[in-house]
This record gives sequence, structure tokens and C-alpha cells, in this order.
Amino acid sequence: MPKYGQTSKNERSEMTQKARLRGGELLARALKEKGVEHVFTLAGGFCNPALEGFMNCQIPVVNCPHEQIAGHLADGHSRITRKPSVCLVGPEGFANAVPAMLEAAGERTPVIFITGSSTLKRQGSGGFKEIDDVAIAAPLLKYSVQITDGERISEFVDRAWTAATTGYPGPVHISLPVDLMFSSYDEDAGLNERPFNRGPRAIPRAWPDPNALKFVMGLLRQAERPLIIAGHGVWWSGAEKALETAGQILRLPIFNVPYHQKLLSEECEAYMGLADFHQYHPSKQAIHEADLVLMIGGRLDNQMNFGNPPFFPNHSKLVCINGSHEELDYNRAADTVLLSDPGAFLTAILEVGRIWQNWFDLQRQRRGDWVTHWSDHIASETAADVAAGRKMHPLQLSLDVQAELGADDWLIFDGGNTHFWSEIAVNIAGWNGQKLGGIMHPSNYSLLGVGVSFGISAKATHPDKTVVVISGDGAFLSGGLSIEAAFQERLPIVVVIDNNGGLDCISQQQERLFSNGQHFATDFRDIPFHTMFEGLGGHGELVEHREQLTPALHRAIASGKTACVNVKCRGVISPIVAATSDKRDKASIE
Repeated sequence: MPKYGQTSKNERSEMTQKARLRGGELLARALKEKGVEHVFTLAGGFCNPALEGFMNCQIPVVNCPHEQIAGHLADGHSRITRKPSVCLVGPEGFANAVPAMLEAAGERTPVIFITGSSTLKRQGSGGFKEIDDVAIAAPLLKYSVQITDGERISEFVDRAWTAATTGYPGPVHISLPVDLMFSSYDEDAGLNERPFNRGPRAIPRAWPDPNALKFVMGLLRQAERPLIIAGHGVWWSGAEKALETAGQILRLPIFNVPYHQKLLSEECEAYMGLADFHQYHPSKQAIHEADLVLMIGGRLDNQMNFGNPPFFPNHSKLVCINGSHEELDYNRAADTVLLSDPGAFLTAILEVGRIWQNWFDLQRQRRGDWVTHWSDHIASETAADVAAGRKMHPLQLSLDVQAELGADDWLIFDGGNTHFWSEIAVNIAGWNGQKLGGIMHPSNYSLLGVGVSFGISAKATHPDKTVVVISGDGAFLSGGLSIEAAFQERLPIVVVIDNNGGLDCISQQQERLFSNGQHFATDFRDIPFHTMFEGLGGHGELVEHREQLTPALHRAIASGKTACVNVKCRGVISPIVAATSDKRDKASIE
């Protein structure tokens, strides 16, 4: 028997044989335990131990042509699956990934950004590629931390995961110094403390205080003209079906906050359109006439004029329902706030005992009239285009593209005016019965260049569906390099480029702002985008007239290749750009 304090021969043998792993592999194992399914990266030397770990853990890694693209792909994947994904970059790559952090934050996407950073041992001494990545990321994300002890890698993965997924979800950042990345540790390092199970947990939900819920239910019961404005919290809590049910049963008109993943299908009877006075003018009438606005899972930010008139009039009662205290902090301007999971609240109001059929029918009538107005307008514009031999109207482009998509296919749009015209088009097409599998676009930071990455994400998660991206030429130039990932990963998508030869959205603002009525520094040369795709091994076609578009789309989809349909469109100012540049009514984006 060994003496007290001594170890036996067998115990010494076990200690000698205990596996040692690099910090990078501990990181990979911790993420694997959480259920991470995809990692997106531009491989760099600082991150090699983590990449070896992902390889050993059999976690798929997508190698991207740029770190910003890696971030957008992770963002797109998480938006669709509602599960965290990982963007792994080196120190200089961190700087490239910052725009993707901003975009993910706008949509509250739980992306885990991981930096293989400069050595911890000589921190502050001018180490190779040394930057203060934690401080740079902190204002952009929910959580940003540097790991300073390799024994705590699993702990900080757990902390970051919790921050990303609970309360109001959002992106987070972990910085792992290169010396910790390469150092070796026991394979069970840090696992002898609670929580012993580091797997994903059920996300905590806030249940409403009964008295507070009763008060809000009373306001709804007494209202004559209530409506719902739904936001990000509904999507991330998985409550969109409850939202639709409440709208349909109670006959409550539902509006979507702008620049956000669509919560309801465009053809849903209760869905009216965006809560944006210029993109969807009937929302102004509805919001100004409403006596009660229930804003569920959204923020009273710039898009909602911070809760103030003239967007929300003084006479209306504004109630914000959010699933976390951090959301409610943004909504201090509301008349009443309620801490509640959106799904719990939407289920509770089914017991309100009223329906608002006449008010609901009025909003449906207004939407129908709006669709008729725009349909007549675009028919007239297109007839004039054909008669004069002019290029296509961008609204007609988006309508024609949607007409070729099936009920399970995905549509992504990206750009300035291209985005705004496409929003109008999907509302028109939805009213007329068009069904789509999903719609994606930039978040409320309106970051150009995300469309192709989101298209690739949609194709990766729905490989048997057609995915079409409508991108402005400026947006494609901002992020079009991501198309290489579609070729490399064998994920064929179709990119339709609204090619008007410049940053048209900005040009139009300049022409209304500048004293000489001209635009400046916004033009592009005539870029043959379609031949770029051909050179990469894909399919490409140039379209100069409307009658060429539908056959070109058919050929692009049938090719089975990543394809580009380069469409020469005329620049037409969208209602939102016209309104803001002409300084009309103060609205959501001002």
C-alpha cells in the first residue's frame, strides 16, 4: 500500500497516459459538445490548432475567400437554422470580419466569432499582428472576451454560448491567444467544475407576471383599432406560428419591422406589410389611426422613430412586449412594457374574447388598393419602356424573377434601390398568391454585399430548392467575391444583377441634394458580370430587354451551375429614397 500522499504504480501509469491536447483542439471539442454544425473561416496560421481540432471532431469547415464572407456565411446559416455557428479568423482577419459582426448584430444573430490572436505572454509589447480585438468587438457584440488561461477554454465557450443564445440573442466574440492555442493541456482541462454537462441547454423563457399580463389584456380588450408590429424577438423565440394564429383568429392586422427576416409568409391573410410609411404607405394610415399598438419582440429604435410622433401619434397607446430585460431597456419610451416570451404572450391573447373584423377588413382593403395602384403603375411603366426601347424597371425585374420561383424556393435581395423595389415586389406578389420558401436581405444596418453569402447559406440548408439572389451591381461589387464559395462547395445559386451602372440610390440622393443637380463619384464602368461567372466555371447571360429575362432565368436554373443573369435596368428612384432625399414626412429611417 502506498503511504498517505503517495500515488500507486497504477495511478502513476494513468497519469502518465492521460492524453494531452492543444488549446485549439480543446476549443473545437467544446464547440462540438455544444452542437456546432458548421465553421466558416479563411484559414490562417494562428488558427491551425483549432482547424486540426475541427478536423478531428469531424465538424465541417468552409474555407472562404475573405473573412468578411466567412462572417456573412455564418450569419446566414444561423439566421435560417436559428442555431449558433462559428466564424474563425486570425488577428488581421478579425479586422476584415468586423463588418460581418455589425451585420449579425443588426439581425441579433447568435454567431460566435473566434479570433486566434497575438501571443498572451508578450501582450502589449508589439507582438506579431497584435491588436486589441476584444475592445474593438465589445461595442458591436453582446459579449467579447479574451481567454487568458487554457484550462478555462471550455468555460468561456460555455459563457459565450450562453450570452449568444439567451435573453436577446446576438453575436459574441472569443479571443484565444496563439500561445494558448498551441499549448498542450489535459484533455479534461476545466471539466471538473460545474456545469459538468457542457452541452446545449434549453433556452430560458420569460413568463409574464399575471397582473402585468392582465393589465395589457385589458388594454387590448378595450381597444377599437389595435394592431401588431412584430420584430426580431418573435423570430428568435420561434413564435411566428403563434403570431400568425393570433392575427388570423382575432383578426389583428400584423406589420413587420423593416430590415428583418420575414416572420409571416407574404400571402398570409393577417400580414399587411412593412411598418414603413414609404415602402408600404397603408402602414401610415393604420398606425396613425390605431388606438393600441402592440410591438412584440422589437425595439423602439430609429426605424420606429424611437417611439415618438409623428410615427406613433400621441393619442395611441404603445405597448412593448419583449422576452428579456435588455430588450425592454431599448423601449423606455413605451407607455407600457411587458416582460414576456413572445410566444407566451401571443398564446395568452387568444383568450381576449374579441375580434376586430371591420378594422382587419379595412387594412386588407387598403393593401388590395395599394397592390392595384402599384400593379397599374408598373404595367404603365413597362409598356412605356417597351415602346421606347428602354431598359427594364427594377420593380418589373423583381416581379418577373419571383414569377419563376416555386412555393419552396428562396429569394434573397441585396442593395439600395434594388432592396427597396424588391420589398414592394414581394408584397405585391404575395397578395396575388405567390408563396416562397424563404426571403433574406440585409439587416437594419443595410450593409451591402451580403446577398450572395446569404444565398449560399440558403442553398446549403435547402440543397434541393432553387435559390435566386437579386443584387444591385454596387452590392455585388461589395461582396460578390463570396461567389467562389458557391463554386467550391458545389452549391449552385442564381444571381440576378440589377445593373444600372452605379450606386444609383446614392446618385439620386445627390441629384436632389447638390446645388448643381448632378451626381458625383457614384458611376461604374460597364461591367460584364456574366462573363465573370463563366470564367469561374459557371453559367452567364446578358439581358438587355424584358422579353429576354424569363428564358435566361430558365436556362440559368436548368444549367445546374452557379449562374449570373446580368440585367441592364434603368435607374428608378424608390419611394423611400425619394421621400428621405426630398425631406418629406419624418419616417422610420430618419
